[in-house]
Amino acid sequence: MKRYFFIVLAMFFFSATVMSQELANFAPTGRVVSPEISGDKITFRFQAAKARDVKLYGSWLASYTETVPMQDKGNGLWEVTIDAPPPELYTYNFFLDGVYINDPGNVLMQRDGNRYLSMFIVDGKRSENYKEANKRGTLEQVWYDSPTLNMNRRMFVYTPYGYRDGKGKYPVLYLLHGGGGDEEAWSTMGRACQILDNLIEKGLAKPMIVVMPNGNANQQAAQTLKLPVKEMDMRAPENANLYIHSLAKDIVPYIEKYYRVIAKPDSRAVSGLSMGGGHTLSVANNYPGMFSYIAPLSMGIRDGVEIDAQLQAVKKAGYKLYWVACGDTDFVFEMAKDLDKALTKNELEHTFHITGGGHIWANWRDYLNTLAPLLFK
Repeated sequence: MKRYFFIVLAMFFFSATVMSQELANFAPTGRVVSPEISGDKITFRFQAAKARDVKLYGSWLASYTETVPMQDKGNGLWEVTIDAPPPELYTYNFFLDGVYINDPGNVLMQRDGNRYLSMFIVDGKRSENYKEANKRGTLEQVWYDSPTLNMNRRMFVYTPYGYRDGKGKYPVLYLLHGGGGDEEAWSTMGRACQILDNLIEKGLAKPMIVVMPNGNANQQAAQTLKLPVKEMDMRAPENANLYIHSLAKDIVPYIEKYYRVIAKPDSRAVSGLSMGGGHTLSVANNYPGMFSYIAPLSMGIRDGVEIDAQLQAVKKAGYKLYWVACGDTDFVFEMAKDLDKALTKNELEHTFHITGGGHIWANWRDYLNTLAPLLFK
């Protein structure tokens, strides 16, 4: 009788476990390990029994059109082994008979606008802060009212390890995404939380709050929520700098009301990439003295644009760090050089941080990793 009871009990728990999942997810697929990183080699595998041609595309390749042929190893298993690229975070996908598909063997994914990409990290000095630290902060999805944009919107807010258990106040970095991105971009593709966690844990950066808003003035939140998008002509004069006004008038006051922050210019920093770099310049120029740390990334000004009066206002209001960063093959590199010239002409002390590479997340992660230790010193 006891044996029968335990058998029934075991069957009950097994049944409860299975029924707690969607049964369709238990369809037999076969476990394929991909990617498999071993030493300086990486092997990619893809199970496709009826495929005629499978190729690998990766962000480490020289061009957007370059692919690597995969070999049919039998039983529908396609495979290729490559030399590991330098330490960094990389994205990739397969082309199955000309159709784009992600790696079903890899649970690591990131979203870039409306595209989802498989990803992996090659370990090394450059990428060591992209992985999870031992002491991790908290990432919150925060809804707030924006009177300037007349809508309820979402932003992501990172608070460092220890914030919830303490009473101290923190400085704030307002970190802005680029075109095609949204409030999720810096925490997913940018690895902002991991970078800050690691730098703070190592004592290389001061504990800080990081605010990552949605820079698309017509959106309530990321497009994945399928919320209505507001019709808005961004070229209309009345909409000029609408987002940066909401940043200064709605977002900063909200953060300083509901979070334990040091509500002073010396404890405010603003930085952003590409479009967010433009927003960084605009909010610093339109609200001189609001942010003592100003860091446009992969952005600048067009030749002939007159901003002397604005830069003089920034200079007069005072700041502690003006940090410009750009890759020397970036299509906006000439604009970044023009910004450097304008800052020099107007005698604003600044740093022009030039790296290799172009308009890519590998640079922007590296810039955040370099910039964060310079803030709030």
